[in-house]
Amino acid sequence: MAVTTRTLGRSGIEVSALGMGCWAIGGPWAEGVQPLGWGAVDDDESVRAVRRALDLGVTLFDTADTYGAGHGERVLGRALAGRRDEAVIATKWGYTFDEDARQATGEDHSPEYLRRAVTDSLRRLDTDRIDLYQLHLGDLPVPRVEALLGVCEDLVADGLVRAYGWSTDRVDRATWFGQGARHATAVQHTLSVLRDAPELLAVCDKYDLASVNRSPLGMGLLTGKYGAGSTLPRDDVRGATANWLEWFRSGRPAPEWLRRVGAVRAALTADGRTLAQGALGWIWARSDRTVPIPGCRTVAQVEENAAALALGPLAPDHFAEVELQLAAIRAAALRLADRPHWPMPPTPSARP
Repeated sequence: MAVTTRTLGRSGIEVSALGMGCWAIGGPWAEGVQPLGWGAVDDDESVRAVRRALDLGVTLFDTADTYGAGHGERVLGRALAGRRDEAVIATKWGYTFDEDARQATGEDHSPEYLRRAVTDSLRRLDTDRIDLYQLHLGDLPVPRVEALLGVCEDLVADGLVRAYGWSTDRVDRATWFGQGARHATAVQHTLSVLRDAPELLAVCDKYDLASVNRSPLGMGLLTGKYGAGSTLPRDDVRGATANWLEWFRSGRPAPEWLRRVGAVRAALTADGRTLAQGALGWIWARSDRTVPIPGCRTVAQVEENAAALALGPLAPDHFAEVELQLAAIRAAALRLADRPHWPMPPTPSARP
């Protein structure tokens, strides 16, 4: 059963049920010597990928001002030239960066920075409005976010922003946000067959928020392209030693996550889907508020992911089999947790 569109929370904005994550098309950037991009990228291929996504019915494009230290927004703006009205643009603010040096420099949660950031993003995206503007600082204390909501409402009133959201994995933050001003409409959070988020989905249900899902393919683990012997290059963020990385450690797939992929592979692909298409189908079956945004930087990646729209949510029996396999994995992990040195999965971060 095909799934084609979703409503973006209480905004009423209609989007494709599948978005395109645009972190990778930002190209290389770093925090000191730690890479934050996905390695070298071909901007022309990125443009073709965005346009192919539009051709295939994908309308939501999620980026951030910091991706590529501004370069990602520029590439997306170039790709949407002449087709802006076909797209729903989601971007983020909160992290600071040096465009010329391609370096992350920190964060700024002040109202004054918010006003500058939206102007700069509009310029780089070459557009007159941002459809979904998201706070990128997932752990920011509520009182500091509260000071930003009035500015966000002003941006909506001025026509510069249509709705706004928060990229956070914190249930307490999402709960507070759901009770906020009326144009608060989405929470972006980690969700995949490897990392469920029942409490965040419950918050989205309660407050009529969209659930925009980052890392729906586990940073590539759920594409089937990586195994125990895989090593990512050092200029790829997955090859970094950053402590917020979950799926990879110093460029190698984390063994406990590879075991989970192996446990659910058969159920996800039972009806002829690719592993990635099955993982996306699991997310759609999980909740009708979900909008996964797998990262893409090539036309081939876009075509494989977009083909999942016609396949729709995972069938109930296959979904149930996935849950059965995951329950067995969790039970085994609990049994082994009492043994010394068992590597329990880390808590996810909202850093991307």
